[in-house]
Amino acid sequence: MDQPNISHLKKNVAPFEKTDTKASIRQLINTLVPLLALWYAAYLSLSVSYWLTLPIVVVASGFIVRTFILFHDCCHQSFFKSRRANDILGTILGVVTLVPYQQWKNAHSIHHSTSSNLDKRGIGDIWILTVGEYTASPLWRRIAYRIYRNPLVLFGVGPIGVFLIQYRFNRRGAKRKERMSNYVTNALLVGSYMLMVWAIGWQAFLMIQGPIFLISGSLGIWLFYVQHQFEDSYFENENEWNYVKAAVDGSSYYKLPMLLQWITGNIGFHHVHHLSPKVPNYNLEKAHHASVPLQKATTITIGHSLKSLGFRLWDEHSKTFIGFKDLKHAIKKATSSADNKADSAASQLKIRDVPAGSVNLL
Repeated sequence: MDQPNISHLKKNVAPFEKTDTKASIRQLINTLVPLLALWYAAYLSLSVSYWLTLPIVVVASGFIVRTFILFHDCCHQSFFKSRRANDILGTILGVVTLVPYQQWKNAHSIHHSTSSNLDKRGIGDIWILTVGEYTASPLWRRIAYRIYRNPLVLFGVGPIGVFLIQYRFNRRGAKRKERMSNYVTNALLVGSYMLMVWAIGWQAFLMIQGPIFLISGSLGIWLFYVQHQFEDSYFENENEWNYVKAAVDGSSYYKLPMLLQWITGNIGFHHVHHLSPKVPNYNLEKAHHASVPLQKATTITIGHSLKSLGFRLWDEHSKTFIGFKDLKHAIKKATSSADNKADSAASQLKIRDVPAGSVNLL
């Protein structure tokens, strides 16, 4: 993206940052009411066949993802005009999605301000190593990284590790407000789950809530993963990093079928969201279509996005993601480039060392 486009993008998106209270309330109704109905339908279906229950919980998982998008907007103070209303609703939706409101809000804010910055990784993002960092790592770290980046671990074990375990504890150095938010979320979770177990029994509860949690958690991690880790993404060190380029070039436009776009709350327009987090989810598509430069963001489809499962490392030399199978070639290419630069520098040094008047003899 060229510099003139960068200077006007934020201004182009600004009109879409306005919150529409009626639209927000409609989203609450068309998200939470179907979710409750699907949960109850799943419970009733248990008396017929679990094979009937499973399709219902799959659809319910989609509505959990949609619920998380509303929670996500509350964290950015873009769902309601009132900060207090966003905080209250965000806390409630955090119980539904198993995410502590203040903790995630603070970590996600850091993610937005440091996304694609190689010198500021580690909070609110997925673990990424560069080729140089990986090759310089001790064996235990390389093994740990390979295990972490395995799709079965990332999308299978990941939801349990993140939503069920990590989010139940406070971050190191968390302030009182964030700690109290975590305590409230945990207390409400325990209370609501105990009530449901009392009402329908622990077996029925697990048979419904278990797959809903695993499927929605995997989908959530997938959306976050795929929208920042595509082949020609954007990553730079602090001295070269640019916020707008990180937003538009480092976040993709995940082009989904209309139904999936609706169920994921337009989060596929991730480049718009990172450019301006104040744009409510129901205005993201409008902002995208209103700006020609935003329409030129990297577009990925479901089929193309599956290729990202093979991406493991960021190659700082070629500015692209590569797989472990490409590691040797990347190292060889980087070494060859470094040698060529060294030879070129040495040649220039020799030329400079030639006495004046002798250059014509070369």
